[in-house]
Amino acid sequence: MAENKRDYYEVLGVEKSASADEIKKAYRKAAMKYHPDRNPGDKEAEAKFKEVGEAYEVLSDEGKRSRYDQFGFAGVDPNYGAGAGGYGGGFGGGFGGFGDFGDIFSEFFGGGSTRGGARENAPRRGENIMTSLELTFEEAAFGCEKEVATPRIENCSVCNGSGSADGVIETCSQCRGTGQVRTVQNFMGMQMQSTAACPQCSGRGKIIKNPCTTCKGKGKVRRTNRVKVKIPAGVDAGQSVRVRSEGSVGVNGGPNGDLLVEVYIKRHPIFQREDRDVLCEVPISFTQAALGAKIQVPTLDGKVEYEIPEGTQTGREFILREKGIPEVNNPRRRGNHRFTVVVETPTRLTKEQKDLLRQLDETLVQAETPKIKKFFENLKDFFD
Repeated sequence: MAENKRDYYEVLGVEKSASADEIKKAYRKAAMKYHPDRNPGDKEAEAKFKEVGEAYEVLSDEGKRSRYDQFGFAGVDPNYGAGAGGYGGGFGGGFGGFGDFGDIFSEFFGGGSTRGGARENAPRRGENIMTSLELTFEEAAFGCEKEVATPRIENCSVCNGSGSADGVIETCSQCRGTGQVRTVQNFMGMQMQSTAACPQCSGRGKIIKNPCTTCKGKGKVRRTNRVKVKIPAGVDAGQSVRVRSEGSVGVNGGPNGDLLVEVYIKRHPIFQREDRDVLCEVPISFTQAALGAKIQVPTLDGKVEYEIPEGTQTGREFILREKGIPEVNNPRRRGNHRFTVVVETPTRLTKEQKDLLRQLDETLVQAETPKIKKFFENLKDFFD
């Protein structure tokens, strides 16, 4: 149902003033992130992919976007409000470009209208604000607190958000404070009334004769807001942290919007991340691989001593349980630390070292090198 939907601008992560290009870029980024091919079997990602597509379908169409900005979901969803009574709900959404049709019929049959100026005076939630924050690998893994500075719309401190320099606000004489004016139109030989936003007060219902010089009568100013953001342990690149009520101020007493902080993670010189597992490579010598050894393995918790068995082959993976990334909202549960050993071949050997290796090679039999033995057996079969 429409009332359960998220605001389309919030879905794409853009401001209401976003340009068509900004909306298109935001859609491409989100669609790529939640595309089913990138998230096979992920029902949540599939739902978000559909949600992003629906939001873009409306906001990329100039006509639909205009109706959505004015009437919300009712302006673009023909089923929204169906059965609510009267002709206003059914015709308002169903005729697409004829968004005012519902108001005309509603007026004609005596239903009255709740749109236009009344909507201007209704409490409205402030816009959400988006920003980005770069974290180190460790900060993302264990969580941290960061301060971010973002511009947002706030009430003017000089006029306390009224827009008036002297505090005097008059009721509009043309619409008598309703924010609407009625006009009579001829339609197929019949006279019908329609409503529109009052041109004198722009639908606000009020007139300010002495506007505040700081905000120029708007009651709102743009200022930089500094806020501390708690980053939860386990957050991953591309995820957003929501800080409630730190967005732009609401209109007509409406609540503030939220601050959305998108996380980026710096490349780590040793570690990589795969879901909640930490991956790394540990170089070992030929001797350590052949004889086995205790080696030092770097982890998020510091170095861990691990004993590898003799005859370890390059590329073999070992697992340290619960040494990986904590689960978001449940830091006691952690992924694993998986490290792969890479046997490093020595370079710049001395003559004595080379002679010793040749002597060792002469003592090795094929039974001690099963992969070499298997290779030459296959090679022989291939040429026979």
